Amino acid sequence: MTMSGSDALRARADELARDPLPASRRRAGDLIAWLEADPARPGHHRLAVLAPNGNGSLDAFSGERHDAGDGRMLLHGSTSAHNADALRAAFPDLRPVPLGLATSAGFGDRLGLATPGHVAAMHRVGAVDAIRPIFAQQSIREMTRTRRSAQEVMDDATWGTFEAGWAHGVGADADHLKTEEHVRTCLAAGFAFFTFDPGDHVDDEAAAAAGAALQAKVDALPWSDLGDDWAGVRGRYLGRAFDADGLSLRFDDTTLARAAAKYGAALAGAVRLHRVLAASGAPYEVEVSVDETATPTTLEEHAYLALELGRLGVPFVSLAPRFVGRFEKGVDFRGDLAELVRTLDGHARIARAFGPYKLSLHSGSDKFSVYGPIAEATRGLVHLKTAGTSYLEALRVAARVDPVLFRDVLALGLERFETDKASYLIGGRAEAVARPESLTDAALPALLDDDDARQVLHVTFGSALDAFGERLKALLVAHRAAHVDGLAHHFERHLAPFVPHARGDGRSDGLA
Repeated sequence: MTMSGSDALRARADELARDPLPASRRRAGDLIAWLEADPARPGHHRLAVLAPNGNGSLDAFSGERHDAGDGRMLLHGSTSAHNADALRAAFPDLRPVPLGLATSAGFGDRLGLATPGHVAAMHRVGAVDAIRPIFAQQSIREMTRTRRSAQEVMDDATWGTFEAGWAHGVGADADHLKTEEHVRTCLAAGFAFFTFDPGDHVDDEAAAAAGAALQAKVDALPWSDLGDDWAGVRGRYLGRAFDADGLSLRFDDTTLARAAAKYGAALAGAVRLHRVLAASGAPYEVEVSVDETATPTTLEEHAYLALELGRLGVPFVSLAPRFVGRFEKGVDFRGDLAELVRTLDGHARIARAFGPYKLSLHSGSDKFSVYGPIAEATRGLVHLKTAGTSYLEALRVAARVDPVLFRDVLALGLERFETDKASYLIGGRAEAVARPESLTDAALPALLDDDDARQVLHVTFGSALDAFGERLKALLVAHRAAHVDGLAHHFERHLAPFVPHARGDGRSDGLA
């Protein structure tokens, strides 16, 4: 006997309410939600929500409603911004919150499709209770180049988190913010972690200035914005030793003047951005980043930054100094690793003593030689920030299953590289990359292991997505399992070194 459409729907609702479902299945009281195949869009998902009639949470979702029998309603809806917001309301663990001092990792996602792979990596390395994740992480620069809004970044991460069944809490990083307008935009989208980037106000020339030239820089600082003057600074810092967890730091006139001249205006910029957050009433945490500058942050300068941020009332959970060496996009650390390890110990001591707060590793993608040393030096007080490496793993899938698309992306990258690399610290050379027409299909995936090719592809993502974004996204939807597995394998290498030192609960014991 063939069941009617209504009977079949009721039977399906009974099955879904009773039997195990894929990872997305969640329950909140008597409401059950999950993702299922969308019959109107092959390869895509739609939202399903099952709840008793009159359930207030069900009313928050939009979509087609069907009688599921026994006083229940089954709703089918799209993966829209409206439904993402309703999902975060129904399941609060999907709503980003401040993560505190827990060891944390940011997973940048330029395509809005990578979160299930990131979640899989967290599970594979046993990081569920060790590392707190930030799946929604995007800089304004990346949003501009990918033509995505802050809300789209947030919603894509929500749907990916839901799809993968992650129910252990998340953060959301509005990365490299430079203006008050950008802070407000990301606040409205629900971000909870705000990375202030006052790097445009850092005076790198101060690092080598002396005499009258240095004094002129000090005199020109925005002292009223800093609520200070040079005499006050000298009174606080000169003639005393600062104990940073066993490391003694002393300032002389020149060291102090260089620190103030280099970072004073940047501190004032951070204060201006923080005022927006403080007035919002929303939960938030702050990271201050000065990593995209020309000269390394000395230990004395780091201490000056931390102490002055405290004096100015800017609470911060992490700080990204400009470390020694070169942290270029998409490749391992370049420079004297022994010197980096030595200075990491000092930076970590300062973070414990004058916070505690986390050291943040920017341009952290693929820095495999650095992960172990920084995790050990910080004792888990660390935040890892990655971005473009997930995009490169998407291109690895393309190289394997659609050589024509990958050749198109590479050819455009070689054409656009000199222009698109302008805003990045990058050492890649387009001339060192094999021309796509010179390679066999079988040789294409190996380009994703070549430093020059990685950087060419990494920084030309905006141009590539303008031209080929829809083709690439359609390919990844069609090859979802390969995409997830590739991301998980790649991020296992990123996360595993942090797990032994991780502080999953953000505890503050034993820091100093």
